Amino acid sequence: MGEDQEPEPLVEGRDYYIEHGRWVFTAYFLSKRGYCCQSGCRHCPYGYRKPENPD
Repeated sequence: MGEDQEPEPLVEGRDYYIEHGRWVFTAYFLSKRGYCCQSGCRHCPYGYRKPENPD
């Protein structure tokens, strides 16, 4: 995508869904984004998992 092009709009059901009023991004969207944010996303296509609390 060039600098002068608008980003493609997000599509509910393909890029995200809403659960309990919160947006949950799909593996499709996260892989299309192109990088892992290391936030522990539920559908992370990069295999990242947040470390467990050692309590």
